[in-house]
Amino acid sequence: MSDWDTVTILKKRAPKASQMKSEQAVNAARRQGVAVDTQLKWGAGSNKQHVTTKNTAKLDRETEELKHETITLDVGKLIQQGRQSKGLSQKDLATKINEKPQVITDYEAGRGIPNNVIIGKIERVIGIKLRGKDHGNPLLPPRKQEIETLLGEREIIGNHDCLAVIVIHT
Repeated sequence: MSDWDTVTILKKRAPKASQMKSEQAVNAARRQGVAVDTQLKWGAGSNKQHVTTKNTAKLDRETEELKHETITLDVGKLIQQGRQSKGLSQKDLATKINEKPQVITDYEAGRGIPNNVIIGKIERVIGIKLRGKDHGNPLLPPRKQEIETLLGEREIIGNHDCLAVIVIHT
């Protein structure tokens, strides 16, 4: 076999997708009369994180200011007074409730966003109610508070706190 000079091409490689999208390929297809469909994709292939949206003008026209509700200043003062009466610094109180000191600072300054879980922890540590209509009153242990609300009366005999319990069976 002496067919070394003969070259046979079985199949020509198809152009890559990037080559088909080039401006040259599109113009060549148009010259040949092939239907060419082009689409402009907005923001495609770019890494823009801060792109203005279509609703920017609508948001700019919005007059209502949306702000988070913050804790009232009187609750902040109660936290501060209760903390100082226990002899705790802001950092000590934050450590006891497993929060950052900045949280206590924000709550005392009236800048904190109310979180019932955090407020409940602060109440238990400083022993003062911070929520409800009777905020500022001492926080009693749950069972003792329940008994007191049922009976209403309490007597101190010597150094002992005594409650009279009356049970009426009908």
